[in-house]
Amino acid sequence: MTRRAALSGVMTAMVVAGCGDRDASTSSTSREVDYRSVGPTDFALLAERSSTFVLNVHTPDEGSIPGTDAAIPYDQLERRAGELPDRSTVVAVYCRTGRMSTEAVSTLRELGFTRITELSGGMEAWRAEGRQLLTER
Repeated sequence: MTRRAALSGVMTAMVVAGCGDRDASTSSTSREVDYRSVGPTDFALLAERSSTFVLNVHTPDEGSIPGTDAAIPYDQLERRAGELPDRSTVVAVYCRTGRMSTEAVSTLRELGFTRITELSGGMEAWRAEGRQLLTER
């Protein structure tokens, strides 16, 4: 029974330590940044809001989602930061497949944006759901 009690105590300590580590690894910065990746339906609802800044970061231009406010290549965001809205604005970002928008999310975070939503699967997922794109500019 003593061995069983000791084993139970060790297991309890491991569970408590594991829970503590998970909470400790969440930095205050990650709590302050609202980032999510959503499918086309949720992205479309967000893009319809007038308060959302819709950003196409794909390069080269292969079309855009209706309602797009700006097209800035993912690798030019820092240099063209003056074309972006206030840092507290909700930014809905997308590219063709999701690779460039994932990189753009990192850059947007570094630039101080705190409310970012990415289109999971990009314009390809958008089209796969039967949604239309505007033609290349």
